Amino acid sequence: MRILFLGDIVGRSGRDAVEARLPELRSQLSLDLVIANAENASHGFGLAPAMADALFAAGCDVLTLGNHAWDRRELIGHIAQAPRIIRPLNFPPGTPGNGSVVVALADGRKILVINAMGRLFMDALDDPFRAVGELLSRHRLGVTMQAAVLDFHAEATSEKQAIAHHLDGKLSLVVGTHTHTPTADHRILPGGTAFQADAGMCGDYDSVIGMGKEPAIAKFVRKMPGERLQPADGTATLCGLLLTTDDRSGLARDVQPLRLGGSLSQAMPVLA
Repeated sequence: MRILFLGDIVGRSGRDAVEARLPELRSQLSLDLVIANAENASHGFGLAPAMADALFAAGCDVLTLGNHAWDRRELIGHIAQAPRIIRPLNFPPGTPGNGSVVVALADGRKILVINAMGRLFMDALDDPFRAVGELLSRHRLGVTMQAAVLDFHAEATSEKQAIAHHLDGKLSLVVGTHTHTPTADHRILPGGTAFQADAGMCGDYDSVIGMGKEPAIAKFVRKMPGERLQPADGTATLCGLLLTTDDRSGLARDVQPLRLGGSLSQAMPVLA
């Protein structure tokens, strides 16, 4: 099975890049599933339902969120009717929406997609290690599902590495989001789970993590309230990774980075 994961989509530049490139990528890479983190898709903060619809129309199958999940308040009433938009699993009980979804392909294969949020340098949420572990106790990789992916939205690479090693062999992929900077540590762990600490962002890298440079710099230099941050609107780099799994075990066979367009070095996965 081939699964494409796209890092945080930031603003119009990121959305335009996904909408322009994804239809061709689905065919070119023979993709079975596309997952994208979309918590910054709407003007850099949150996800508006109409923009979610546009990303689904472009070829995304599941949209994950993070700490900006409720920045667009209209999503609060919409998410219950949109099961393929998932928010962090370890939000408090009673939070609208779900933290996971099982997607069934036309051929009957099933993929579990999970969204969880870290706690180090982040909000004080429920324990993501326990929350994901409890969810996985009700599923079995290679038996009840042919693949399983965790988008771990977290600040610290140590926490991302820790949860990946903790769940090694129980998931096909643990991939980090949130820092908007792609890491070069993509690999398959000893138990067969693929890992990358951060997939990067789909956005303009001539920026400060996707936001216009001058207002972002001013916040550091002056330490005073200033102009509201706005997404940079230059040409975006599409960042993510391609995961290939074994349908029998559900474990990773291959993981490769994807970086297309914009200002970063280019990386196009090569099909085996």
